[in-house]
Amino acid sequence: MAVITYIEALRQALAEEMARDDRVFLLGEDIGVYGGAFKVTEGLLDRFGPDRVIDSPLSETAIVGAAVGAAYMGMRPVVEMQFIDFIACTFDMLTNFAAKSRYRSGVGVPLVVRGPCGGGVSGGPFHSANPEASFLNTPGLKIVEPATAYDAKGLLKAAIRDEDPVLFFEHKYLYRRVKDEVPDEDYIVPLGQAAVRREGRDASIITFGAMVQRALDAATELARGGIEVEVLDLRTLAPLDREALLTSVAKTGRVLVVHEAPRTGGIGGELAAIVAEDGFEFLDAPVKRLASLDTPVPYSPPLEQAFMPGAAKIAAAVRELVEY
Repeated sequence: MAVITYIEALRQALAEEMARDDRVFLLGEDIGVYGGAFKVTEGLLDRFGPDRVIDSPLSETAIVGAAVGAAYMGMRPVVEMQFIDFIACTFDMLTNFAAKSRYRSGVGVPLVVRGPCGGGVSGGPFHSANPEASFLNTPGLKIVEPATAYDAKGLLKAAIRDEDPVLFFEHKYLYRRVKDEVPDEDYIVPLGQAAVRREGRDASIITFGAMVQRALDAATELARGGIEVEVLDLRTLAPLDREALLTSVAKTGRVLVVHEAPRTGGIGGELAAIVAEDGFEFLDAPVKRLASLDTPVPYSPPLEQAFMPGAAKIAAAVRELVEY
């Protein structure tokens, strides 16, 4: 195994899937000559040529529309949003067409829309979105957000091979900060399977994406005080691994749900509802949610840190649960 960064894992996944299946091609703004805004696609134009690494016009709606048409014709497009915020431009194409295609006509749309999400890098309100909740209410869309380099590669490969549309959110804070061992041989991480990142007995932190790293930092700090926290990484938000969620709840009896998107309408409400409906008898304390404030993401670094959940806030929330 080689130790590689999250961003290199994504690049490897794209290259390997393009080499494995000549129907796979990339489409997006500045992904060819420039190699992408964050260099995820760097070098792929030279290797696969302009017919398979296509620099598009600046129109997210047109990009996804073209990709849906290509998927209908038997291709397997992978679209890059330069920043995931701009996926808002494609909402109608994804929710009213791609997501409903199989139900409406029996024809799947094997399409991946991927791109950088999240804050923590002073990207400001137009380059820091976490839009998962905007799409969770649309049956037919799969939603993925990996927290490790291993998962970034394995989940992206699984998404490209899937027969239906997948939204693949890559937290930009992790791109060059996270490194781990990634196998040289071909592998996938199946969609819909959560992973326990740290075993614990006193409380469960349910989270995903960059918040996994913050949760692990908080768990390390809490362990110094004798509090052992379990950290469950959901990996995919749709389909959701309800069994893993409820297993962790039954084990610890205390649950903190953490996500980076604003609290109101966020996935934390759905997760808390699942625990309350199906895991109530396991609970020793009310389910607690921790999320960002209900404001746009600030540009100012100190304000952004105050806006988002961090390790200190997570640790404080767990202490409240344990002391309940």
